[in-house]
Amino acid sequence: MKLVDQTLSGFVDLTASNAPAPGGGAASALEGAMGAALTAMVCSLTQGKKKYEEYQELTAGVADQAQALKAKFVDVIDRDTEAFNAVSAVFAMPKDTDEEKTARSGAMLTALKGCTETPFEMMELSYAALELTDRVVGKSNASAASDLGCAALSLKAAIQGAWLNVLINIAGMKDQEFADRYRAQGEALLAKALPLADSIYEKVLNSL
Repeated sequence: MKLVDQTLSGFVDLTASNAPAPGGGAASALEGAMGAALTAMVCSLTQGKKKYEEYQELTAGVADQAQALKAKFVDVIDRDTEAFNAVSAVFAMPKDTDEEKTARSGAMLTALKGCTETPFEMMELSYAALELTDRVVGKSNASAASDLGCAALSLKAAIQGAWLNVLINIAGMKDQEFADRYRAQGEALLAKALPLADSIYEKVLNSL
């Protein structure tokens, strides 16, 4: 059964078990999905409200984009676990001969790259969702302002959790050029995303 087809209690129980996956990557993707969903919800709660008439087009557009990002986060939940399983499968490969060792090393590098690309995708999705959230702070239903703050917190957790997964997979990777590229790109994303998440939270906090 796919992780996304689990009940909520089933998902968290499986995460809490001795199964190696789902782990931090899938949990980070779920955090991201919740952040995007909260932003979509606040925008939906703004629709049709005369008080926010001037922001109807803005919030309608952000709602649609947030829904799309939510779907992408949900899709990556299982893909992250599949990428981890690919790494685990390499450990079962034989390593008795030089040929087998070479094949095993190549397979491990390929698997680790997959395990790096998936959480990096989460980072990109998180930043995109944060940008959307920021666009509607102060321009959406004030009764749901706290939900935008929660969205920012969820998305911040998502991008930081995904970053940890990037780092653990590029550590010691034999393709140094690949590792350096993802480290630089990840650090650049964090430099933009974390202050933005904090700014959204502070703006919401100050409005309450």
